[in-house]
Amino acid sequence: VAVDAALLAGVLMRTGEQPHASDVVNYAPFTLLPSAVPRALFEQAYAVQQDFNLLVDTISQNKEFLEQTLASTIKVDDFTARLFQIYMQVLEEGLAQTVFLGINRSDYMFDCGLDGTAALRQIEINTIAASFGGLTSRTADVHRLVLKVLGKTEEASHLLPNNPAKGLALGIAKAWELYGSQRAVVMFLVEEVQRNIFDQRCVENELWNRNIRVIRRRFRDVFEQGSLDASRRLYMDGQEVAVVYYREGYVPQNYDQQNWEARLLLERSRAVKCPDIATQLAGTKKVQQELSRPGTLEKLLPGHPEAVARIRATFAGLYSLDEGEEGDRIAATAIADPDRFVLKPQREGGGNNLYGEELRQVLEKIKDSPERTSYILMDKIKPQPALNYLLRAHSPLRASECISELGIFGVYVRQGQELVLNQAPGHLLRTKATEHADGGVAAGVAVLDTPYLV
Repeated sequence: VAVDAALLAGVLMRTGEQPHASDVVNYAPFTLLPSAVPRALFEQAYAVQQDFNLLVDTISQNKEFLEQTLASTIKVDDFTARLFQIYMQVLEEGLAQTVFLGINRSDYMFDCGLDGTAALRQIEINTIAASFGGLTSRTADVHRLVLKVLGKTEEASHLLPNNPAKGLALGIAKAWELYGSQRAVVMFLVEEVQRNIFDQRCVENELWNRNIRVIRRRFRDVFEQGSLDASRRLYMDGQEVAVVYYREGYVPQNYDQQNWEARLLLERSRAVKCPDIATQLAGTKKVQQELSRPGTLEKLLPGHPEAVARIRATFAGLYSLDEGEEGDRIAATAIADPDRFVLKPQREGGGNNLYGEELRQVLEKIKDSPERTSYILMDKIKPQPALNYLLRAHSPLRASECISELGIFGVYVRQGQELVLNQAPGHLLRTKATEHADGGVAAGVAVLDTPYLV
């Protein structure tokens, strides 16, 4: 019943065997039952999202902060260095872009204290290609039906409506409108392999419903057909582009020399980039670690003490591995007690973090090298596991001990200095079996879920 409901609702992905074909699809993996989430922590995560939107947008405009914070990272991390190089080049030339659009997702886990009380702890904030706003908009209906079939009609009525796709499209539409050309299109910048195309189509179709034209192109297409006119308007195949919405470009594998050139062309243009390169840099792990230092938030958000307090309340312990006494000390602590920590590189997309014995081995190897500055260290969060069934095509069905991660979507639009839109349009719950330390839905580890507030 659950699988048929998912197929009917459009909770779909292309298959690994035929990732380019929409005539062979299967359901996206999901939990049989919704997972319990503490109501107070769920509400706390929503309440702080507009603060995070403001913070990310503020950081993206603060050249001095980005320069200082990423100085050690760009020496050893080639990918971040290339992004930073484009950022500086575009600033030197002078920004053509006047409207800014941010679509992010702040991810949390529920840390279970020794006394059994749970606390909300931020894992990361994704400022580029934050996915599953589309499919999660359809997952609650599936869980609602499952509960009814199980005779839990009362419980079914408690599942919240959730439609991030609509909110993400609203942000893109607002940016398109402020760009100010009725004929211009929105360009989804997409990967070569698009297994998760239906998630994107949910947002895309919301735009078509508003009579906004959408085109889908890859970096390669931009390199071959993209051009700028004298006032740096971006054209693709003769069509003016108002908004570039990145669903690609967040890992080194997305780039070769041509793709880097295409990225530079996009960044130099007047088009609204979601995200622009400064906002992508604001989402790096190194920035996240810097924000947790005493006094940093106050400097970035003067006059917003309540926002600072709400943001700080979600932070887990984050530690710098920069060269020097402090970095040496924290590296030694982690090598001695690796199970207390997670080692994170400057990467998005899941599946990159290191734990336990692997963490210890990597730190042993790089502890005396500048390479360690390309990582940050974070306290390991210990959530309370719960039983659930993870439904995956062609996988045996068994009850698993599971932990969940809650993501809150954020959307904001700024014109010049004025924030004209700042919203939290929905949420995403992903759940994985406890034997998998790391990884998201697209990485094939976590599955889609719906929060049942308790």
